[in-house]
Amino acid sequence: MGHARLGASGLKVSRVIYGNWLTHGSSADPAQALACVRTALDLGISTFDTADAYANTEAESLLGEALEHERRESLEILTKVYNPVGPRGHNDSGLSRKHIMEGINGSLRRLRTDYVDVYQAHRFDTETPLEETMQAMADVVRHGKALYIGVSEWTAEQITAGADLARQLGFPLVSNQPQYSMLWRVIEREVIPASERSGISQIVWSPLAQGVLTGKYLPDQRPPAGSRAARNTASAEPLLSGFMRPEVLRRVQRLRPVAADLGLSLAQLAVAWVLRQRNVTAAVVGASRPKQLTETVAGWNTTIPPEALARIDDVLGDVVERRAEMTALLAPKRRPT
Repeated sequence: MGHARLGASGLKVSRVIYGNWLTHGSSADPAQALACVRTALDLGISTFDTADAYANTEAESLLGEALEHERRESLEILTKVYNPVGPRGHNDSGLSRKHIMEGINGSLRRLRTDYVDVYQAHRFDTETPLEETMQAMADVVRHGKALYIGVSEWTAEQITAGADLARQLGFPLVSNQPQYSMLWRVIEREVIPASERSGISQIVWSPLAQGVLTGKYLPDQRPPAGSRAARNTASAEPLLSGFMRPEVLRRVQRLRPVAADLGLSLAQLAVAWVLRQRNVTAAVVGASRPKQLTETVAGWNTTIPPEALARIDDVLGDVVERRAEMTALLAPKRRPT
């Protein structure tokens, strides 16, 4: 597994990051979750991404258990704050100073560590002054509870404003964590240029487009039993619902020859593709089984020649979402409760 610098900082993270959004806690099998972390370590993955809100803190707790006996200096642990935790009280979400300070203490306790490498603002908080948020984040760094600060799904304007304030306070923003895949390219026009100007790079989530780019969903057929699409309704998974349109699924199947020519599966092609894109440092992948993780990660460093990249663009055509305004449109207008 290769490593690369995160933004303009000196921190290096693994090019593939293991994330536990949907695979630790709640209904997940704890034994399988622990086995997936072990497999990630065996594959050379040193960076792990979680959030306090995942499974209402259970995901952090399980990751802390899984990594407890590993050499801490050899790991990079990333977590997030913003979404509701606990009983979802009036101060249990957002980026207020109160929630950030309480959030980092809870995360460190559950992760069984003295510090996290990157503490990320999970979304932009429209109800808290940005100055309050950045000052609280600066204090988290000064207290040694986080080494670096990042954001997730912020717009270009929010990234620029946040980075400017952070710089004035004596610490940099180093990363943004947006959704990005062959089917979802909304960050390319505005977010990436703004990030580059501020010394920020992307840690992208859902490089497999909610699993659609694995090719397991076939047009005009029921989703496989036990798959994410089979478990969730369209209203609960609006992004997945958009990717599940028959025309999108048909185009994805037409990528199989492109992947085969490179000796890759569709999932491997999807991961290799995002890791070759501008300003992308790493891709976050999850897995419910160790074998799934091993198969997805294989081929991460494959060189995709220009002619193959052109074939991908030609095959996917107008089913790719590129509208820059989607970042703002999907952003919460107020704190979730």
